[in-house]
Amino acid sequence: MHIVLVEPEIPGNTGNIARLCAGTGMELHLVRPLGFSTDDKHLKRAGLDYWHLVRVHYHDSFAALHQQYYEHTFYFCSTKAHHSYCDISYKTDDFLVFGKESAGLPESLLTDYEANTIRIPMREEARSLNLSNAVAVVAFEALRQHRFADLRIYGNGCHGRSTQI
Repeated sequence: MHIVLVEPEIPGNTGNIARLCAGTGMELHLVRPLGFSTDDKHLKRAGLDYWHLVRVHYHDSFAALHQQYYEHTFYFCSTKAHHSYCDISYKTDDFLVFGKESAGLPESLLTDYEANTIRIPMREEARSLNLSNAVAVVAFEALRQHRFADLRIYGNGCHGRSTQI
């Protein structure tokens, strides 16, 4: 599975998402322009010492990324979408696409791929979740659907009786 960040602006969010990718085996795709240097100390600090576990791909545009992976399904997360992220049956090679912190995804992408736009349900009064939180919510739903394949789970995980702690 793949996480795509289109023009991310905050290094701490990207670092947190890289750490999530390291822990789950998801690949991270960063679409330029980035709002920070990849040498940024906040980016490295948020990713801790997990960077060696992350497959990071850089793309000059979303069009270039899409052309390279045209045979895959892309889902675009937006507060403007009508479909819940929980209503999707994710495949293990899908791309989960998220926009920049200040503006989300470009309207052109949301229009061109309207059938594949998804949202995280929330109160009307709330504008949005933090980017790294939103990525975690959607990513773990996709992983849950595949029973957390290839991930180590202690106890019964999410698949059986709960274990008392």
